[in-house]
Amino acid sequence: MLYRLCAAVFVSLLTISSVQAQVRSPNRLPDPRGEFVRQCAPHMLGRWEHPEEVCGCLHDHAASVVEDRDLREALLRGISETGVPTIETDWVPASKQSEIGPTFTKIAKPTLQCMFDPAKQ
Repeated sequence: MLYRLCAAVFVSLLTISSVQAQVRSPNRLPDPRGEFVRQCAPHMLGRWEHPEEVCGCLHDHAASVVEDRDLREALLRGISETGVPTIETDWVPASKQSEIGPTFTKIAKPTLQCMFDPAKQ
Protein backbone atom coordinates (compact mmCIF):
# COMPACT_ATOMS: atom_id res chain seq x y z
CA MET A 1 0.00 0.00 0.00
CA LEU A 2 2.77 2.45 0.94
CA TYR A 3 4.57 1.57 -2.29
CA ARG A 4 1.48 2.44 -4.37
CA LEU A 5 1.03 5.74 -2.52
CA CYS A 6 4.66 6.73 -3.10
CA ALA A 7 4.39 5.76 -6.78
CA ALA A 8 1.22 7.85 -7.17
CA VAL A 9 2.86 10.88 -5.54
CA PHE A 10 5.92 10.47 -7.77
CA VAL A 11 3.78 10.28 -10.94
CA SER A 12 1.79 13.34 -9.78
CA LEU A 13 4.98 15.32 -9.24
CA LEU A 14 6.27 14.36 -12.68
CA THR A 15 2.99 15.44 -14.26
CA ILE A 16 2.99 18.78 -12.43
CA SER A 17 6.62 19.42 -13.42
CA SER A 18 5.82 18.61 -17.04
CA VAL A 19 2.85 20.99 -17.09
CA GLN A 20 4.89 23.77 -15.46
CA ALA A 21 7.64 23.35 -18.05
CA GLN A 22 5.09 23.76 -20.84
CA VAL A 23 3.58 26.89 -19.27
CA ARG A 24 6.88 28.74 -18.94
CA SER A 25 7.33 31.49 -21.46
CA PRO A 26 9.99 30.96 -24.10
CA ASN A 27 13.28 32.80 -23.79
CA ARG A 28 12.73 36.41 -24.70
CA LEU A 29 14.72 38.03 -27.42
CA PRO A 30 16.53 41.21 -26.41
CA ASP A 31 14.43 44.35 -26.72
CA PRO A 32 16.00 46.40 -29.56
CA ARG A 33 15.04 49.72 -27.95
CA GLY A 34 16.37 48.69 -24.55
CA GLU A 35 19.61 47.46 -26.09
CA PHE A 36 19.97 50.75 -27.99
CA VAL A 37 19.44 52.80 -24.81
CA ARG A 38 21.92 50.58 -22.92
CA GLN A 39 24.61 51.21 -25.56
CA CYS A 40 23.78 54.89 -26.05
CA ALA A 41 23.46 56.11 -22.44
CA PRO A 42 27.15 55.82 -21.45
CA HIS A 43 28.02 58.28 -24.24
CA MET A 44 25.50 60.76 -22.84
CA LEU A 45 26.80 60.70 -19.26
CA GLY A 46 28.10 64.09 -18.22
CA ARG A 47 26.42 65.79 -21.16
CA TRP A 48 22.78 65.34 -20.17
CA GLU A 49 21.01 65.08 -16.84
CA HIS A 50 18.91 62.06 -17.95
CA PRO A 51 20.92 60.10 -20.55
CA GLU A 52 18.46 57.20 -20.78
CA GLU A 53 15.62 59.61 -21.49
CA VAL A 54 17.59 61.35 -24.25
CA CYS A 55 18.60 58.03 -25.82
CA GLY A 56 15.06 56.69 -25.67
CA CYS A 57 13.75 59.88 -27.24
CA LEU A 58 16.33 59.70 -30.05
CA HIS A 59 15.29 56.11 -30.73
CA ASP A 60 11.55 56.80 -30.60
CA HIS A 61 11.36 60.18 -32.31
CA ALA A 62 14.47 61.06 -34.31
CA ALA A 63 15.26 57.66 -35.80
CA SER A 64 11.60 56.81 -36.32
CA VAL A 65 11.18 59.53 -38.95
CA VAL A 66 13.74 57.75 -41.17
CA GLU A 67 11.71 55.42 -43.38
CA ASP A 68 14.65 53.65 -45.06
CA ARG A 69 15.76 50.67 -43.00
CA ASP A 70 19.46 50.88 -43.96
CA LEU A 71 19.68 54.58 -43.10
CA ARG A 72 17.74 54.13 -39.85
CA GLU A 73 19.98 51.26 -38.73
CA ALA A 74 23.10 53.27 -39.62
CA LEU A 75 21.76 56.25 -37.67
CA LEU A 76 20.95 54.12 -34.63
CA ARG A 77 24.40 52.56 -34.84
CA GLY A 78 26.03 55.98 -34.98
CA ILE A 79 24.08 57.27 -32.00
CA SER A 80 24.68 54.15 -29.92
CA GLU A 81 28.42 54.16 -30.68
CA THR A 82 29.09 57.90 -30.30
CA GLY A 83 26.17 59.50 -28.51
CA VAL A 84 25.48 61.87 -31.42
CA PRO A 85 23.64 61.35 -34.69
CA THR A 86 26.26 59.97 -37.07
CA ILE A 87 26.12 57.91 -40.24
CA GLU A 88 29.33 56.59 -41.72
CA THR A 89 29.15 56.18 -45.49
CA ASP A 90 30.40 52.60 -45.31
CA TRP A 91 27.43 51.70 -43.07
CA VAL A 92 24.94 52.19 -45.92
CA PRO A 93 24.87 50.79 -49.45
CA ALA A 94 26.56 53.00 -52.06
CA SER A 95 23.20 53.56 -53.76
CA LYS A 96 21.85 55.26 -50.59
CA GLN A 97 24.87 57.34 -49.58
CA SER A 98 23.44 60.42 -51.31
CA GLU A 99 20.48 60.21 -48.89
CA ILE A 100 22.65 60.73 -45.78
CA GLY A 101 22.47 64.55 -45.94
CA PRO A 102 18.69 64.69 -46.43
CA THR A 103 18.32 62.18 -43.59
CA PHE A 104 20.10 64.57 -41.21
CA THR A 105 17.87 67.41 -42.37
CA LYS A 106 14.83 65.24 -41.63
CA ILE A 107 15.98 64.32 -38.10
CA ALA A 108 17.30 67.77 -37.11
CA LYS A 109 14.20 69.04 -35.31
CA PRO A 110 13.33 65.85 -33.39
CA THR A 111 17.00 65.40 -32.46
CA LEU A 112 17.24 68.90 -31.00
CA GLN A 113 13.99 68.39 -29.13
CA CYS A 114 15.28 65.11 -27.69
CA MET A 115 18.55 66.61 -26.59
CA PHE A 116 17.21 69.84 -25.13
CA ASP A 117 13.63 69.06 -24.13
CA PRO A 118 12.94 65.30 -24.26
CA ALA A 119 9.87 65.62 -22.04
CA LYS A 120 7.99 67.53 -24.76
CA GLN A 121 8.33 64.71 -27.32
